Amino acid sequence: MSKELIISPRSERVREALADAGAWSLYAADLRQVLGAVIEKSGVDFLEVGELLVSEPLPGRHLGLYNGTEVPFPQAIDLVEGMAAGRGPYCQLSTPGRLQIESGWDGAVHLYTTRAVAADLAGLHCQGVVLEWRDAAPEPTATWKPVGVVADESFWESVAKASERFTLLCERWAYGAYGCRWFRVTRENVEELARLMRPRSLVGVATDPELQPRPELLEDDFTAFVAPLLPGELVHRSYPGGADTLSEVKGDGFSIMLADRVMGDWCAVVPDLDGMNRAQWENPGEPYSDSPHT
Repeated sequence: MSKELIISPRSERVREALADAGAWSLYAADLRQVLGAVIEKSGVDFLEVGELLVSEPLPGRHLGLYNGTEVPFPQAIDLVEGMAAGRGPYCQLSTPGRLQIESGWDGAVHLYTTRAVAADLAGLHCQGVVLEWRDAAPEPTATWKPVGVVADESFWESVAKASERFTLLCERWAYGAYGCRWFRVTRENVEELARLMRPRSLVGVATDPELQPRPELLEDDFTAFVAPLLPGELVHRSYPGGADTLSEVKGDGFSIMLADRVMGDWCAVVPDLDGMNRAQWENPGEPYSDSPHT
């Protein structure tokens, strides 16, 4: 793939207000038309979801979405329109060697395809969009200190032994405040939890963690819970970027807090069904701000 197509709104008002603009429906219709043409010319029936970001609960039509999911092209077009509108969920959609789709800024969408497809679509034109072709290939995903441990049988055996003490488990299946599930692990439920984990999720485990609310936790990412923490899935709320005051957290009924970086001490990636690890997660205990590239 060496050609990039940038699709952007022709209307300045749409670029500023996105779905709140009166002319959004025209842009959305033309965007869908262009996406359909590119997908058809690429010979693609399904696109794989990657780099999923979920900042709001998933709408019904996208329930069950996770990294590695292969979505049919009508659902892929729905996802791209939602990203362009600023609603999300956000993700990368790809078919290796044929097509890759990413969201940009101000309602724009970036597609990477082959020169042959670009030549076939050279005369494409729609009233509500600006189409810009250029020579460019998708940039490789750079992961700062990726997690290399796989959540295999020996990993879960270790979790089962740890569960004799008070143990929490977090499954992060997407980036964002709504991209994780939390569980209290016991000897009785550890096998069930292992089966529940989605492929390509990052699983973090903490045994006897410090859970008392403390002002210093407010300055970084943390998760708050409703007491008591009973075995099974837990009611929680993520606070990416922290919070202003403890009273803000407690006022919503959350009396237990855990720093997210704690989950980086023991974590692993759930492999695909063939046992291969195809996910790239940064260790939550190694802040990206420490990277020499920033």
